[in-house]
Amino acid sequence: MNLHAAALAGAPGSNESTREFASDAITGLSHHPKQLPPKYFYDAVGSELFEQITRLPEYYPTRTELGILRDRSAEIASIIPTHAALVEFGAGAPTKARLLLAACEFAAYVPVDISGDFLNAQARGLRKDFPHLKIYPVTADFTAPFILPDQVAAMPKVGFFPGSTLGNFEPHEACRFLRGARNILGEGAYMLIGVDLEKNERTLYDAYNDAAGVTARFNLNILARVNRELGGNFDLSAFAHRAIYNRDQHRIEMYLVSKKPQTARLHGRSFFFRTGESIHTESSYKYSTDRFNALAKGSGWTPIAAWTDPERMFSVHALIS
Repeated sequence: MNLHAAALAGAPGSNESTREFASDAITGLSHHPKQLPPKYFYDAVGSELFEQITRLPEYYPTRTELGILRDRSAEIASIIPTHAALVEFGAGAPTKARLLLAACEFAAYVPVDISGDFLNAQARGLRKDFPHLKIYPVTADFTAPFILPDQVAAMPKVGFFPGSTLGNFEPHEACRFLRGARNILGEGAYMLIGVDLEKNERTLYDAYNDAAGVTARFNLNILARVNRELGGNFDLSAFAHRAIYNRDQHRIEMYLVSKKPQTARLHGRSFFFRTGESIHTESSYKYSTDRFNALAKGSGWTPIAAWTDPERMFSVHALIS
């Protein structure tokens, strides 16, 4: 789960994004097994629920990564070049970027997100706190090729991809993203990336099945969004949240499970559910350091450093192209 996926969901109210949402929902619900893309978690309600998740005692990734970036900021600063441009892929709230901007001598910050209004609002706040920093927001889908501003062309580049978002990609998608980022940033660029680590399965289970039920509401919100935006008639009370750890695939899998035989309609299409039939809504891969390094090397990057918390729950990796 991560805020960066919100960048993929399209701007709210856009006819094009609504058509894409409808097409993806119909296609996914027609699959066997049924599925819905996790990027559609993040409307305004879903984003607020995720913010609540990040503050839950069971959900370790956000606070652990912030701790690494804060505690190891001097080491990170010693590796990356000075007067570089920091390019954040899928920039959400700039809490983590602020830690790097305060610790390192960056000349420019390039936040990349599909929501231009959101980027510009965040940029205004950053300009007040970092008056000497040049900020060049780029409105783009960070998973697709985009062009960096001319103003940073001659600067060294440092990519930033925090939040364990990489884990939401299938391995081949993660490889494609890393290759694409390397092409955008160029030869000799650096990359700082957050990676959730393999750990005790109980810890993982609790993180996605919190006692307060916030993750369950977050998961069910994707059906609420189908109802709100696409005119669906899903009965949310007839679905249950389920999150399990798939040991063979090294990933958490989230589902919405039908509690009874039922039929839901969407855009003139009917979708029947048996009791116990599920909709797969998200996978979240967990990596060992060796498996992540192999992925990075296979995508054209060279690992140069990694930092973890004392319990080895989470990691931040530095790569060079």
